[in-house]
Amino acid sequence: MTGALSWPFVRLYVLALLFFSANAILNVIIPLRGESLGASNTAIGLIMGAYMCTAMLFRPWAGEIIKQQGPIKVLRIILVINGLALLLYTFSGLEGFLIARILQGCSTAFFSMALQIGIIDALPEKDRSQGISLYSLFTYMPGILGPLLAIGIWQAGGISYFTILLVAIAVGTGVFGYSIRMEKERKQPAENQTERRFGVVQSFSQLLKNPYLFKCSVLMLAASTVFGAITNFLPLYAAQLKHGSAGIYLMLQAGVVVLARFALRKKVPSDGRWHSFFIMSIMLILAAAAQCVSYSVEGGIFFFYAGAVLMGISQALLYPALTTYLSFVLPQMSRNVLLGLFIAMADLGMSLGGVLMGPIADATSYSFMYMICAMIGVVMIIFAYDRRRMTS
Repeated sequence: MTGALSWPFVRLYVLALLFFSANAILNVIIPLRGESLGASNTAIGLIMGAYMCTAMLFRPWAGEIIKQQGPIKVLRIILVINGLALLLYTFSGLEGFLIARILQGCSTAFFSMALQIGIIDALPEKDRSQGISLYSLFTYMPGILGPLLAIGIWQAGGISYFTILLVAIAVGTGVFGYSIRMEKERKQPAENQTERRFGVVQSFSQLLKNPYLFKCSVLMLAASTVFGAITNFLPLYAAQLKHGSAGIYLMLQAGVVVLARFALRKKVPSDGRWHSFFIMSIMLILAAAAQCVSYSVEGGIFFFYAGAVLMGISQALLYPALTTYLSFVLPQMSRNVLLGLFIAMADLGMSLGGVLMGPIADATSYSFMYMICAMIGVVMIIFAYDRRRMTS
């Protein structure tokens, strides 16, 4: 196999699978463990939210540091920090969980940036979208069986099996990660003399000034808000549906993401051009998915599970498409930092899916809240259109 499916890159994807497998389990175990220790819902929410907030804050700095130090050196340091965070879960209480969650968020920011930058730098331009799609696929695979495994472990033996599993993941990820080698960065084209490098703080202004970054960030922020609303409130909404199961929905959605990212990886544009119709189609699918979930309270579980399939397709295609496009059009000198800002918008959207949509659901209903999500998708269809050829 060559290109994005060659053995060196497959090892990177497997490393991503190992790294994110712990989080798929912790997302279930932490609330259960917190409840058993007498924690309030507010405390549990704070512990869970610390992960995404920390990752969001560190993304831009991660891109800059990786640019200076190289992805391999950063990756090895991060694997140690991540291992310590996982070990901290095995013997600490709620305060330790919060610290471990923060360490995990920091580790994830650097880990994902290191692997994605390494993939972008090493792959030929025509294979970039495939590489990003496959990386994203492997990060999502633990979400298929991880929650069920976590529930089984908790019911079977609680903390003892939890401890054994986390130690195994920490050691296995560290050992495998230290054996990873990345191809040397390809020689980049000469920089335009008018192009300058932006510092981390200065780069925040580029969210508004850079038209490519602005458009992709708004699309990712809006879509991630919808994804976050699904993740946060679907278990509560499913309880209102006859024969509705949040577990089946989430497994179906995760399975579709994995299948779509593999089967459609060559369909994601990798030419540095803005494909309006392609992005508009994804946002249309997203809007239809949210509307199906909204209508399922009246229409039944067919619409509920149809929403899972459509949501999985949109989630599978949007992130690789936008990330690949930005890898072409962002200024080379500041690409890593600006990519970090873009990914931080995805993290922020996931958080806003709970923070903004929760009050709407409280004031109206879950069904109405998901209809609002569908309307966001419709607005983004219009926003994604651009008559100009958005190329660098």
